[in-house]
Amino acid sequence: MTKTLAQAQLSGIIISKKDSLPLQGCTIYVTKGAQSTTSDEQGKFVIPTISLGNHTVHISHPDFKSYQHSFKADGQPVILKVELHNRENDLQEVTVTEKQSDFGYTRMRGVENMGIYEGKKTEVILPDKLVANLATNNARQVYARVPGLNIYENDGAGLQLSIGGRGLDPNRSSNFNVRQNGYDISADALGYPESYYTPPIESVGRIQIIRGAASLQYGTQFGGLLNFVMKKPVENRKMELVVRQSSGSFGFYNSFTSASGTVGKLSYYTFVQYKRGDGWRSNSHFNNVTVFSNVNYKISEKTKVGIDITHMNYLAQQPGGQSDDMFKTNPRQSNRERNWFKVNWNMLALNFDHKFNSMNEFNLRLFGLSAFRYSLGFRPNRVATVDDNSERDLIKGNFTNWGAEARYLKRHYIGKMQSVLLVGSRYYHGFNHSLQGAGSNGKDANFNFADADKLVTYDYRFPNRNVSVFAENVLYVNDLFSVTPGVRFEYINTIADGYYGNISRDLAGNIINISKTDEYRTNGRQFVIAGLGLSYKPAPYLDMYGNISQNYRSITFSDMRISNPSSVIDPNMKDEKGHSLDIGIRSYQTSLYNFDVSGFYLNYNNRIGEVQFYDESNRVLRKRGNVGRAVIMGLESYGEADFLRLLMPKTNFSGVLFTNIAVIHSTYKESEIVGVKGKQVEFVPKFNIKSGVRFGYKNLKASFQYTHLSDQFTEATNAVDGGVTGVVGLIPSYTIMDASISYEFKKLRFEGSVNNLANSMYFTRRATGYPGPGILPSDGRGFYLTVQVKI
Repeated sequence: MTKTLAQAQLSGIIISKKDSLPLQGCTIYVTKGAQSTTSDEQGKFVIPTISLGNHTVHISHPDFKSYQHSFKADGQPVILKVELHNRENDLQEVTVTEKQSDFGYTRMRGVENMGIYEGKKTEVILPDKLVANLATNNARQVYARVPGLNIYENDGAGLQLSIGGRGLDPNRSSNFNVRQNGYDISADALGYPESYYTPPIESVGRIQIIRGAASLQYGTQFGGLLNFVMKKPVENRKMELVVRQSSGSFGFYNSFTSASGTVGKLSYYTFVQYKRGDGWRSNSHFNNVTVFSNVNYKISEKTKVGIDITHMNYLAQQPGGQSDDMFKTNPRQSNRERNWFKVNWNMLALNFDHKFNSMNEFNLRLFGLSAFRYSLGFRPNRVATVDDNSERDLIKGNFTNWGAEARYLKRHYIGKMQSVLLVGSRYYHGFNHSLQGAGSNGKDANFNFADADKLVTYDYRFPNRNVSVFAENVLYVNDLFSVTPGVRFEYINTIADGYYGNISRDLAGNIINISKTDEYRTNGRQFVIAGLGLSYKPAPYLDMYGNISQNYRSITFSDMRISNPSSVIDPNMKDEKGHSLDIGIRSYQTSLYNFDVSGFYLNYNNRIGEVQFYDESNRVLRKRGNVGRAVIMGLESYGEADFLRLLMPKTNFSGVLFTNIAVIHSTYKESEIVGVKGKQVEFVPKFNIKSGVRFGYKNLKASFQYTHLSDQFTEATNAVDGGVTGVVGLIPSYTIMDASISYEFKKLRFEGSVNNLANSMYFTRRATGYPGPGILPSDGRGFYLTVQVKI
């Protein structure tokens, strides 16, 4: 009885001052006794027992100003009703819902899902809210609201995603750290960081993009993070079934079926996708199957585990590249019918989450990959050469890697202000095996060497190890200003072990000599990089932010020995180093408008690039190596507003206008290569514009999008003419228009789109190897229709 009298209960409800809505996820901390809890979905909280006497309670939420209250417990229940003022740190829960339904674009909160994003440049795409061609993974439409992205558009089916920005090579998004649900999905994060697998956008709930200067918690790369967050299981049903059937131009067909639900403590989301098509050009047929399953089990209110299983495979016929003359004559032509590409991707990931209390959380991810990519074809330096039906070049890449990443997030107080600390570590074990040699002389997709004992001219194993430790901390100086320092330690060890060779033939094609050279190379290094982010909120719905971060990208041994008839590799290539900076001003998401205007500066030392030169036979070749120091700077602006609802707040009509403009200046400041200093950096269009409008009335929505990119170069000397190879030269400016429409009626949804409305003939890529070499034309006008049923 004495114990009961010496204690009291503290309870209450927390709501938003602005709209009186309950706030979930608030941290309630009583200093005396160090007791804490978290508010529930109704904003309610209870601390069953507190000692008698004077107490101070601190209440905090990442999106609201902190609250402090002193009271005296005398044995009677203490009941509080707390109204929190918006910190303008990010969006309120009610605004998120409205924003998603209107724009399909938002940003990361200051602290979210075991990550820190305060003062950093982030973008989040919500595919379900877009009026776009999702069945083909049309990147031009899906990523339209992200400023400054440069996109390769030679894959009309969306089998692979190739995006870059700020002068970074878009090829298979290799300059981004590409993840799915937070774990790596590229072939080899160190040795071969290219992403041959891209999740179907129909299965993705959110696409998170965190720029290169934004966060050290995800690595050292210049591009930043690209994370596909798959759709979450439905919580209030045992099963929800979604069936989508799409068809379109050029023999395109896509079938997507997903099932989702929650049964007790078990929840799941799974899908199967089948996609096929004949392609805009001849010799472009493909078949693709993707299967994904996510299962989660809630062990307790504080602990849950999950597993992801992913399988993807596709076989694609590749029409080959074109020279400039071929493209001008007929962009749809193909003189290659024996070129094939096969990919098989298998991933497993385990996820463990534990919440010790409202102030301390832990996450552990274990992930692994077993995959291969095989390319086969006739690919001479002169792309117009007629196929002589000789033995084809076969390249095989087999990838087996695994890793673990642990994170610990702690909320703590410095004085009266809450701070958030994130520490973590990562171990990565990569292994890829690359072979190259003579394949069959047939026309089929036969990925066997003609004579593995003799005709394999390249056989390398690339084991590598990576250990890293990182820490970031949000320090809220007051309700308006925060500082986020970060640091990361990296240890990288890469090994190349194998041989390269050469096969000499006489004029009749007979083998007269086979030579092989053994090679063993190892490269171990360790370093520390740091960064700093700042955020200042001078007025409601306004955020001024800035950050600077060191960047690092290691060379990939697997790229250094592949034999390519149009290229030469510098064996003394060095790692790339530099730093990047962002500074900008943005609004907080509302249901009516949204903007972000920022400037960036990127200093790129030892930049790896391409330089055109002539060999002793007067052939035009390209040399890949460290070109020099590049400086890339520019202005990236994005604005969006629902002008109809601004004018008529109570209307059922919606008229959303968005504009995305990037103006970029790039220069090679230093280079030991003649003809490079002062030239424009490759893959940097000076103007990158995407704009559009979307009209809606209740469940009917229609959109129109305009895309324009100015001229850009593909190598460091700014060569314009691609010559007989087509692998270097100018990528001329292009303008594309797209239109889409969607309508929902009860359980049905209808979607239609017209890609490349004006049927523009253009290209975005000059491939140096597969799937070229040469110019890879983008698709002409295409029509697509999707029917969805949700049961």
